[in-house]
This record gives sequence, structure tokens and C-alpha cells, in this order.
Amino acid sequence: MGKVLIIGCGGIANVAIRKCCQNSQVFEEIMIASRTKAKCDALKAKLAGGKTKIHTAKVDASQVDEVIALINDFQPDAVLHLALPYQNLTIMEACLATKTHYIDTATYESPDAVKFEYQWQWAYRQRFQEAGICAILGCGFDPGVTGVFAAYAQKHFFDEIYHLDILDANAGNNGYPFSTNFNPEINIREITANGYYWENGKWVKTKPLEIKKLYDFPQIGEKEIYLLYHEELESLALHLKGIKRIRFFMTFRKSELNYLKCLEEVGMTAIEPIDFNGQQIVPLQFLKAVLPDPAALGAKTKGKTNIGCLFQGTKDGRKRNYYLYNVCDHEKSYREVESQAVSYTTGVPAMIGAMLLLNGTWNKPGVYNVEEFDPDPFMSALNQWGLPWLQDFNPELLD
Repeated sequence: MGKVLIIGCGGIANVAIRKCCQNSQVFEEIMIASRTKAKCDALKAKLAGGKTKIHTAKVDASQVDEVIALINDFQPDAVLHLALPYQNLTIMEACLATKTHYIDTATYESPDAVKFEYQWQWAYRQRFQEAGICAILGCGFDPGVTGVFAAYAQKHFFDEIYHLDILDANAGNNGYPFSTNFNPEINIREITANGYYWENGKWVKTKPLEIKKLYDFPQIGEKEIYLLYHEELESLALHLKGIKRIRFFMTFRKSELNYLKCLEEVGMTAIEPIDFNGQQIVPLQFLKAVLPDPAALGAKTKGKTNIGCLFQGTKDGRKRNYYLYNVCDHEKSYREVESQAVSYTTGVPAMIGAMLLLNGTWNKPGVYNVEEFDPDPFMSALNQWGLPWLQDFNPELLD
């Protein structure tokens, strides 16, 4: 059915690429491109013999001209961006120049400041409309599936949603006292930033990890969860009818937080360059280089993740509570695609979004977040492609 250029070859890309190859009826031909072509070649070798035709290439996705040249050479129907969110805007520029559809899994983030907002990418709406191409933003799990969950709840179960709490719990254990669930640089920047949540039409600011609660998650038990800012709050605040409050919570092990506090206090999480032996280095980038690579943790990780949305609102004049979530097993994920569940839960939705774009189900000129499309085809695909969802109409609520 189509050709897709996949930029990136880390943990999430590994999952998405393998799922594309499982779905060869849609993904007839793909190109894997990253700074390190050898990684792309190694993955291609592992997937040899399948029906999807695979190419590889080297590209610096921060250079618009390089991405344009690669797109012109391969002529894909869409670009699936699974590298760093620093590169969102350069890849979007390349897609505009070549009139190629675009998909990513996380909002743009500036390398010079901890400030990730959709406004940078929303500014491309008119240009994408005029070019007749579609951009789907944040098509991972959170953001991504959480937005689809919200659209599904709003479509089928609520007249108005007043409160939404997004809960992201990872009960996996890989044996390391300190590691991150995905790219360490991006993950640590998010955790150490101020928290924000949306309430009564404005943003409420909190100190990093200031708000902590306890929640009893299905299949994984009670976990401490901490309030963070997450980019889907920004888009969902615009798109959910009647919304009064949206919050995002994530779990962390105590050992992780203790290590993180020490690293922060000694300056290792700083993003401003420092001089070291006559060279300018960014402490957080150096820390990333010495931490375990999340893409290599799959074989060691045991346990499950539970990510979902807890809704409160009304239907036909009556109050309603609703919990929609997914549980994913680290070991099962590794057996299927040689990745842990955090990468799996992001890579599978990325493939699904690309599939819906290619087959025309989610395809209209402009720039969109996932909750702006019909959620039903995506929800059906989650069950088909490895992320079945569960629901509870009498869930425990957060205060």
C-alpha cells in the first residue's frame, strides 16, 4: 500500500519498524535512517526474509537539506519521525518542501531550554493545509493513545468530561539502581522541570515532583505517583468539552529519585554547556552517555506497565466515572520485538498512526493531534496489534 521513511533507530523505532514489517500489507517498503547507518543495517539484517522491503540510509535529521535529499531520493508516502524531539521542526520543514505527510511521537523540544510546547508545531497548520499534506503529532502512548482514549471516552460515554487524570505506571525492574524509561536526556529534562496542570482555564505551576499520591493500579498494585507536566495536557485542554482539570502522574522508584536528586545537586542534570579540558560539554548529555541505554534493557526487564486515563464527567445529566487503560508486560514485549514495554507502548501506536494515515482513515491537510481524529479505528487497531485496552466503570478516583 505504501512507502514510509522512518527516521531513528533507537528502542521505540525498533518496535515500530518490526510492527511495520508484521503489517506488510500496508508497509510494503520502508527506509530506516539515522546518524549511525550501522544500527539501521543491523536491524535490517535481523528482519531479512520478510515481505516488507527494507532500505537503510545515514541522515542528520537536524539538517533540513539532508532530510529533503533523502525524501527526494526515496519518495516515501510519509515520514515517521522516531528520533529526538529536537528535530521535529527540521523534519517538518523537509516534509513541507517535498509535500510529504509527517508523523511523530512527541512534541518539539528546544535543546537550549526545558520548554516543550505544541505551539511550535501548531504554527505549521496553515502551511501544511496549503501544501495538501497531513501532520499527526504525538502518536505514541502518552502523548498518543492517551489522547485517543480521551476522544473515545468523549465520543461514547460522556456529554462532558470535567476531570481527567492521566496515570503512567511502570512496575518493571531491570536490576539497575538508576536508569530511565526512554532517552535519558529527554526523560530527565521532563522529570526535573516544574510541574504544571490545567485547572479552571489556567495553568497551575508546581515544584518538580512536589505533588505525590498513591494509586492502586490493576495488575501491578499500589504505586506512588508524582505530578509532572506532559505535552498532551496542552492539546487536551483545547479539545475536551467541559474540561475543568487535567493532570498527569507518573511512577518512580525511590532509588531512582534519590539518585536523581544527587545528580541534580552536583550539576549533572544541567543543560547549559560548561568548559571541560578546553571543550564545551553539556552535563546532561554526558550523563546520558554513561547511563544504561533504554534500548538495551529489554532482556533484563521484568514486570508490567499500566498507562491509562481516569475520567470524571456527566452523561445524560448523571455523573459518571470511567477508567480506560492498557497493561503491557515487559517480558512478553521482549519475546516479540526484543524491546521492553515502555518502547513497545510507544512504537506500536506510532505504527498504527502511520497505517491510518497511509490508508486514508486519518488523513486531512493540516497539523493535528490524535484526539482530533475518529478514535474508533485506532482503538480497534490497538487490540489487533498488541496493546489491548481495558475499562472500568467504577474506578478508584484521585482526590
